[in-house]
Amino acid sequence: MARIETVHAREVLDSRGRPTVEVEVHCQATHGAAWGRAIAPSGASTGRHEAVERRDGDRDWFDGDGVTVAVQAVHEVIGPALAGLNVTDQFTIDRLLCELDGTPNKQRLGANAILPVSLACAHAAAQAQRCPLFRHIAQLWQAACQRATPPDTDGQAPPSWGEPVLPVPMINMISGGLHAGQQMEIQDIMIVPWAARSVRECLSWAVRIYRRLRELLRERGLTWALVADEGGFGPNVDTVDEALGLVTEAIERAGLEPGAQVALALDVAASHFYRDGGYVIAELGGGPATADEFLSVLRAWTSHFPIMSLEDVCAEDDWDGWRKASLCFGRTLQLVGDDLFVTNLARLRQAIEAGIANTVLIKPNQVGTLSETLEVMAVARQAGYHCVVSARSGETEDITIAHLAVGTGAGQIKIGSVTRSERLAKYNELLRIADGWGDELPLKGHFAGVG
Repeated sequence: MARIETVHAREVLDSRGRPTVEVEVHCQATHGAAWGRAIAPSGASTGRHEAVERRDGDRDWFDGDGVTVAVQAVHEVIGPALAGLNVTDQFTIDRLLCELDGTPNKQRLGANAILPVSLACAHAAAQAQRCPLFRHIAQLWQAACQRATPPDTDGQAPPSWGEPVLPVPMINMISGGLHAGQQMEIQDIMIVPWAARSVRECLSWAVRIYRRLRELLRERGLTWALVADEGGFGPNVDTVDEALGLVTEAIERAGLEPGAQVALALDVAASHFYRDGGYVIAELGGGPATADEFLSVLRAWTSHFPIMSLEDVCAEDDWDGWRKASLCFGRTLQLVGDDLFVTNLARLRQAIEAGIANTVLIKPNQVGTLSETLEVMAVARQAGYHCVVSARSGETEDITIAHLAVGTGAGQIKIGSVTRSERLAKYNELLRIADGWGDELPLKGHFAGVG
């Protein structure tokens, strides 16, 4: 038993210099004191249906971005309510957090107040049980899968999802959209070193490709010094085709085979160039295009380049466009929903019923608690969907998502590039986990529509 004694919050800064909330949970456990700490991230490319952050709005304090109201909510509402609870009972804690807020989107207390409390409790629980965080999350994951399992099944997770595994990373190379001043319409071009044999080899390949890409940008007279929110380059390319060609060539220059060893993944983030019922993109002359016209552009990209994963190919509420995209790509490629799902159970169930997409991007701050995150992942798994655990563009040194990806056996993680310390904190944590557990935790990617 480890009972919560104090919950303390403070205002800290994320990777974009915006305030966010850090929480520490301190407990008295059977074997002595235990504590945990977590920080809420924040997105730039946010879906309309995400849980709500609370910010002060006082222009004299961080230009209105301050989070003292969220910190106050932790101290005055959340902390007193959690005092005395068993910190290992994550589902009870998170249910109480939701009840304290009382809104469907966390707008009263703020998801940026609720999430770090939920995650800090998980850290404290792992310490109280003297186990690594991913092992504690694995226990919670199994419980979440049991809850999501229909009554007519045996309640056991399939082997590929049932045990902790090290995830294959999606690694950012070139950014556009809201992450890099909209140099190109789509948001991110990433590499997936899916044939690598270890996390170390994934990162070795990624660093080589990143360096060869920088050399290419210099040679072509393109912007190479601009680093986007997630660490990728933000070059002044004319088209997405040009950017895809550059990354593919960088893979070859690194001595690797595009497709066979390292594939490409796109975060299209189509909601951000969807206007007046159409898609506005340079490849279609800059005028509003229908979903069918835009999907023809995506088909051309996937036929010319070794793309294995497409994310947010249609706007978040363009359900008809998503249906067409799923018919077009759902059997051959990984089709990921981020703004479409926003880690929201109701939206996921709507998509499952309609047969839309095949993979869910998982961002805990979109929903607000660890338990709700696990529930979404479990329901996705039961429906045959895959999951990619993801960071946000406004990140911190918090390493929780590395353990979430390992503990749930998700098989994929999307952190950012191989630069910027808030990204490297997660990669380095994966390296620590791999070093500590060796062959017990294999590198194993789960890719919908591939292989």
